[in-house]
Amino acid sequence: MDITIHSSFLPHTDPDASVAFYRDALGFEVRSDVEYEGMRWVTVGPTGQPDISIVLEPPAADPGITDHERDLIIEMMAKGTYSGILLATDDLDATFAQLQAVGAEIVQEPIEQGWGVRDCAVRDPAGNMIRIQEAS
Repeated sequence: MDITIHSSFLPHTDPDASVAFYRDALGFEVRSDVEYEGMRWVTVGPTGQPDISIVLEPPAADPGITDHERDLIIEMMAKGTYSGILLATDDLDATFAQLQAVGAEIVQEPIEQGWGVRDCAVRDPAGNMIRIQEAS
């Protein structure tokens, strides 16, 4: 079997702020921006890796979600406990400096973790946890 990761989904609360973060702070390219019934789905991804994308979606856009559940999801997003993604970079210090320069919300500065990786953590504008580890 030959299975690859194509897309991962992260919720957003402000599509314009999310686009600015992923495009300007992380250097991702915007691949599509689709509006439907007042909601936006924005697909971004790392330049040079066209087969791997993140779809930034409205939180709990599923019509089966209750208002209470949607509010709970938004509350968890604000705390950074709802969703996240792990990225990798060849130069963690330079990436971290860029994130600091653009005012990203820093959760953890670069640190050697006990399990053998060096990483840092930030939150995107929606509160999603973004961990970035140094590629080996």
